[in-house]
Amino acid sequence: MKELNLTDTLKKLEQINEWFDNQEELDIEAGLKKVKEGIGLVKESKKRLKEIENQFEEIKKEFKDS
Repeated sequence: MKELNLTDTLKKLEQINEWFDNQEELDIEAGLKKVKEGIGLVKESKKRLKEIENQFEEIKKEFKDS
């Protein structure tokens, strides 16, 4: 599975936000789909951030021990 690129994810979230901002008359079904997509992106981003944090902790520990 491809690693999540946080920069790309933030861009996608910005696009979702812009989509909502640009709607004159909101399509509820399309809006629901966008909300679900955004929630999925946020969940995956949180998971990836935790992985990155763990990697930094491992590097910090290795540096201290050397």
